[in-house]
Amino acid sequence: MSSATDVLTIHQLLGRIVYFHALFIEPALRPGTPSEPGPECCNHAADPGQRAVGEVLPDSAWMSLVDIAATLPAHHRPCPQSDGTCCATCHVTSTAAAITAGWAQTEYHSYRQAEPAETLLHVCENAAAARLGRVFAEQHTTRCPALDRRTVPEALPETEELPLTGELLSLWADPTATTRHPVASWLNHCTGLDDIRRVLKTRRTGS
Repeated sequence: MSSATDVLTIHQLLGRIVYFHALFIEPALRPGTPSEPGPECCNHAADPGQRAVGEVLPDSAWMSLVDIAATLPAHHRPCPQSDGTCCATCHVTSTAAAITAGWAQTEYHSYRQAEPAETLLHVCENAAAARLGRVFAEQHTTRCPALDRRTVPEALPETEELPLTGELLSLWADPTATTRHPVASWLNHCTGLDDIRRVLKTRRTGS
């Protein structure tokens, strides 16, 4: 994934995450207890020598994920030694996991006025970490043993269940498909989670 077109597509998909987070998710966020740190990254654990945050991320479009994850302290679980020497890919996967779990929880609560099962959040976290992490690693030609051990769960939330989260996971399964087919989604016509909830109700009932 090294062509200028593919890089542009990645930037567009990252921009879509930023836009949707600011428009839909952030206004609906509720206070939460900050999470404990996650596992140590490759560089601070058993696989040192991977490309570091300070080498790869500054001035990168991927830094937008770091900024978004900072608004989701209840879900973000970075390396305990989180600094510029951390494995860059581990850092990206932790932010992707936080964002998707935060989106899934916020969407679920908004549409159903209830809390989602932890298993749903874990499925979303694992899928996002694997998919965005692999795109990042391929773009930057970097290795990450922790990423190599990740697998994408077979059962993922559908776009009719959690539209924002489902679309994010779908688009990052194969970003090059977006290069050939620009995203055309009914979500583009919504301005808040209330709009999405009304559309979902209409699509389910046909009225």
